[in-house]
Amino acid sequence: MPIPKFVDIYQGLISTSSISSSDLKWDEGNAQVIAKLATWFEDLGFTVTTEEIEPGKVNLMAQLGSGEGGLLLAGHTDTVPFDEGRWNFDPHQLTLADNRYYGLGTADMKGFFAFILDAVKQMKASGTDWSAQTKPLYILATCDEETTMLGARHFTKEAPFKPDYCIIGEPTSLVPVRGHKGHIANSIRITGKSGHSSDPALGINAIEIMHEVMYSLMQLKQRLVKDYHHPGFAIPSPTLNLGHIHGGDSANRICGCCELHYDLRPLPGLSLESLDQLLQEYLQPIMQKWPGRLDITPLHEPIPGYECSAEHHFIHQMQDICETESQTVNYCTEAPFLQELCPTLVMGPGSIDQAHQPDEYLSLDFIDPTIAILKKSINQYCFSDKP
Repeated sequence: MPIPKFVDIYQGLISTSSISSSDLKWDEGNAQVIAKLATWFEDLGFTVTTEEIEPGKVNLMAQLGSGEGGLLLAGHTDTVPFDEGRWNFDPHQLTLADNRYYGLGTADMKGFFAFILDAVKQMKASGTDWSAQTKPLYILATCDEETTMLGARHFTKEAPFKPDYCIIGEPTSLVPVRGHKGHIANSIRITGKSGHSSDPALGINAIEIMHEVMYSLMQLKQRLVKDYHHPGFAIPSPTLNLGHIHGGDSANRICGCCELHYDLRPLPGLSLESLDQLLQEYLQPIMQKWPGRLDITPLHEPIPGYECSAEHHFIHQMQDICETESQTVNYCTEAPFLQELCPTLVMGPGSIDQAHQPDEYLSLDFIDPTIAILKKSINQYCFSDKP
């Protein structure tokens, strides 16, 4: 069965909601998007398998060609929730306006699969001799990247194949990204004892203990800047941000509970275990002073930093194909997990500035260059005997 036109595939992806969220009122799963992708890839001649990892959370793997190695094109099929009332367009419809396609997921990033399908479709229509294919082309479509990275974590542990190289199609404005920082987000909860504010001895003030915690975290922040440095990043040290705090309910009550959320973005090569040990080192005196009153809970599983060497031939080849130098960035992707399988870079259409924003869009100017880069990449890594 002929697959639809590019714009119809794009519309089919955007109109099929696949929000993932830690808030269950928003969380939907991605099974319907995966079902559409499975049909389209099968119609193009791919061998397709799907795996439900958790109820409604599905990964898709597709393969065209046989042999060892090859190229993996990867991406996630979920989106973040959207701000109701702040969109000027229907987030679940592909809308053309101002030389842009608007819609939730146009840039970040399930729209990327429309580019893959059209690139392969164009190669077949132009008479590409697929019997000359020397290595397989793989597709990975994952679930829950926007929350737990469940799909990428699971695939890496259970990967049924080992490609030579991987390209993740996150929005980088078609600039090859060879490295990014990781992400750790924790909640620190202080349990005190409430009481009447007229007599401090009647209670234990959780805000005052949190003040000690925040002071220690600021000392840790300075330590990270002093001891860890990577010249390849615009912000060359790990960052620590105190992002949310809430405690108490009345000026005339001793605060019985206070909670702080913070995030830390480690550099590539800085182990998550080392960072946890550092955190424990800085908070241990407070925990000893106030036993049983401090609890640290991860807001999500930690994500390590990632880097593919700037000197790797894969990076040099992709710089040539994209006609631009590679970069590093501060946001996170699934790359740390897929890098465990093979050299990995992040490169895709659209700007990261549009991700997680009302009126998310992708400029039409990205369409032809993205498809051209994908076709060149497939030819390079699936039709050539050169590494």
